[in-house]
Amino acid sequence: MKFAISLAAVAAALSTMPAAAQDAAAPTGDTPPPAPTPVAATANTTARQVYTPADFARYAPKNAFDMLNQVPSFQIRDNENLRGLGQATGNVLFNGERPSNKADDMYTQLSRIPAGNVERIEIVDGATLDIPGLSGQVANIVYRADSFSGQFSWKPQFRPHYTDPLFTRGDVSMRGRTGQVEYEVALNNDDSARSGAGGPTLIYDGAGTVIERRKDIWNTHYDTPKLSGRITWDPPGDTVANLGGHYQRKYDRYYEDGVRMNQGAPDRTRTVYENADSWNYEISGDYQFGLGPGKLKMIGLRRFSHEPYKQEIVTTPAGGIATGDRFAQVGDLGETIGRGEYQWKMLGGDWQLSGEAAFNTLDNVASIAVLDPSGKFVDVPFEGGTGGVSEDRYEGLLSFGRKLTDKLNFQIIAGAEHSTITQTGPNGLTRSFFRPKGSVSLAWTPSADFDVSVKLRRRVLQLSFYDFLARAFLNDGNQNESNNDLRPQQDWTFEAEINKKLGVWGSTKINLTYRDVEDRVDIIPIGTNGEAVGNIAKARAGAIDWTSTINLDPAGIKGMKVDTRVLLQKSTLRDPFTGEKRQWSGFTDTVIEVNLRHDIPGSNWAWGGGGEYGHYQPNYRRNQVDKVWEGPVFANVFVENKDVMGLTVRAQISNIVNARSKRDRTVYTDVRGESPVAFVEKRNRLIGPIFVFSVRGKF
Repeated sequence: MKFAISLAAVAAALSTMPAAAQDAAAPTGDTPPPAPTPVAATANTTARQVYTPADFARYAPKNAFDMLNQVPSFQIRDNENLRGLGQATGNVLFNGERPSNKADDMYTQLSRIPAGNVERIEIVDGATLDIPGLSGQVANIVYRADSFSGQFSWKPQFRPHYTDPLFTRGDVSMRGRTGQVEYEVALNNDDSARSGAGGPTLIYDGAGTVIERRKDIWNTHYDTPKLSGRITWDPPGDTVANLGGHYQRKYDRYYEDGVRMNQGAPDRTRTVYENADSWNYEISGDYQFGLGPGKLKMIGLRRFSHEPYKQEIVTTPAGGIATGDRFAQVGDLGETIGRGEYQWKMLGGDWQLSGEAAFNTLDNVASIAVLDPSGKFVDVPFEGGTGGVSEDRYEGLLSFGRKLTDKLNFQIIAGAEHSTITQTGPNGLTRSFFRPKGSVSLAWTPSADFDVSVKLRRRVLQLSFYDFLARAFLNDGNQNESNNDLRPQQDWTFEAEINKKLGVWGSTKINLTYRDVEDRVDIIPIGTNGEAVGNIAKARAGAIDWTSTINLDPAGIKGMKVDTRVLLQKSTLRDPFTGEKRQWSGFTDTVIEVNLRHDIPGSNWAWGGGGEYGHYQPNYRRNQVDKVWEGPVFANVFVENKDVMGLTVRAQISNIVNARSKRDRTVYTDVRGESPVAFVEKRNRLIGPIFVFSVRGKF
């Protein structure tokens, strides 16, 4: 009832805005849903579906993200966490080019492009393009800023339980052009958060008897303001140059207060404090120009991150002396990349020869301290936490793609990388690796409303250099040893994407993925009783990801659509501690999403809601099985007005079905599966409803 009253109150307030803000030109549910114009392939172009700004008028978009988010069945996919820049792995292009930075996700880059600058959005199969690495549906955002424009958003959030209000979430960006130079400046804090939960935790012994009761409350303060800019020089001809960069601060604090109660012992208060404030920057640029029969593109990138971290835990029994522990580390991460790409046409197809050099470094200093009776933290030995890791990597790839028939396209990429990983400090080690890489892709488009793409590729994933070094997790009493033998994960990946347009009803898409993995990164045994991040020789995983957009206009419900997603995943590996087969640690095996939106005919109003169910695998360590999750179902409802004095205003209530913060952890006296249960921890904490308000506009 409170939820309904809140939404009704907001709706009433918005409806009192001046009537002049709602005129005949305002978007309504009578406006047709997005409907692409098919463009057939020619001798020099590929087949594509083209959306114009008019196709998105129903939703009153403010930027390119708002528009692309409404393309039926299209899911924005960020670049994968592969090594260096590599070849393209996301599914969004900007004026036909992949972005040359690493720090910005697709949402951030798309949200900086005002809707008024977008000329069209082209949906095309990636294997038909002259950009190696792409496959499946790819969106090319064609845009141009002819004059100065800007946009902004403010998205405060409120929770009635355990959490401070969030007032700092928002962004502002400006874009313009002077002659042949286009520029962009943005300040973004969209990734900010205020989270929290509280409630009971019960601890059972191996026989199922409650031996301890806990009451805990935690909350976080998280802000990530980022100032960024970009300049593009695009004179006539083949020459184009980009220069961009950002500076970002991260303010990351975690607070937890609790009471632990045991029969026959005094109650204990326990506080946990974490501070992960950090800063980072990135500078990147590219320069493309005609050279001989083709064009050469030179790309450079430098990024650096200063990442201090501290965790303190203090326990004080009633009438007793406090005890505690502290883990602290300061890591400096750097990456420098130089890349060259030469493209030309030959033998009826597109060729590219690329070379890349990447240099990654980590310098880390870590320590552990204990609280002495005087209340001061005193350092104790902590072996393996301090040291450095560096990797020098060189890659060369040759790609070729061409049409086989009017309806079938082919692309092949072949090459290799050579890397040298060096770890300094105790037990330092230098190792060199040579790894083949590449892919084969086919794209088949038998008709304008049906297409299939398949891809087989060899991947080498990026490592977290912190995983080479020892680390303590004081809140759970766990510790990783150092492991200088850690190797990057590799896999053979098969992917297939099937797209079917349903005419005026919408569209549907199925993605199939299978991975045959070598050197899967997980927790493995080290020494007699230790554990560390290491490699499991073999592992496999498969997924079916089915998304659909169904427009209900043909059924007589003007302005309404339903978006659905069903993700089913299965994984397997042989546990390095027990030898038994199990799924991957922390693996998401099921996601079911349903979202409804209704843009009401004859008005500026829209309403809707959605729900998501998720199921996850536990994490495995030497002596425990630990599952932490929120849910199982998150649901929301919203109401939106698309023209409140030119602004789009939305009120939303999330977590309306009371998803909880939960944990099930079983800890054994020694290696799990070979020793008795020491204790079982069951947590069930209240999150409560989340009230979100947003105001979005342009200038």
